[in-house]
Amino acid sequence: MNLKRISVKLSWMLRHCQDPLYIDLNGGWADVEEIITALNERYPEFDREMLEQIVAEDKKGRYSFDESGAKIRANQGHSIPGVVIEMESPEPPEFLYHGTAAQFLDAIMREGLKPMTRQFVHISPDYETAVKVGSRHGKPVVLQIRARDFKNDGNELCLSSNGVWQAKAVPPEYFTVYTK
Repeated sequence: MNLKRISVKLSWMLRHCQDPLYIDLNGGWADVEEIITALNERYPEFDREMLEQIVAEDKKGRYSFDESGAKIRANQGHSIPGVVIEMESPEPPEFLYHGTAAQFLDAIMREGLKPMTRQFVHISPDYETAVKVGSRHGKPVVLQIRARDFKNDGNELCLSSNGVWQAKAVPPEYFTVYTK
């Protein structure tokens, strides 16, 4: 069984699927048994053990179980309107990074970073992660964000449970193209 393919489907179910809506908008939690049942329609052998393996082995920490283990959620990246995930708002480091593709750079430099179809702009804690993110869509470009200045100026900057920083938008005056 291809767990990578199932993980992609799980990610879609927990972040983007609106029909049926698997997740509770308050917290983004979905019932584990309901998710397993839905995945069994396409993958009859899929079970709880395989779900736990996907969560444990996901390098990006996309998923988490609640304390009881009865619920699961995607930690960020939701496109479903109204999903509210509690996040921390610690003091950020001086700089954070955003990876994008070179083809989008002109628009980003004019308009700033926008969440597009998601609720938040995802911001990486380090350059290397930003390069990987930017590589998904073409030749990568990394933006260095003055995170501390951004937050000190009254902008909201949160940290998800898997270490991804998030903002509603980041105006261009807070970042520069970063070359290492």
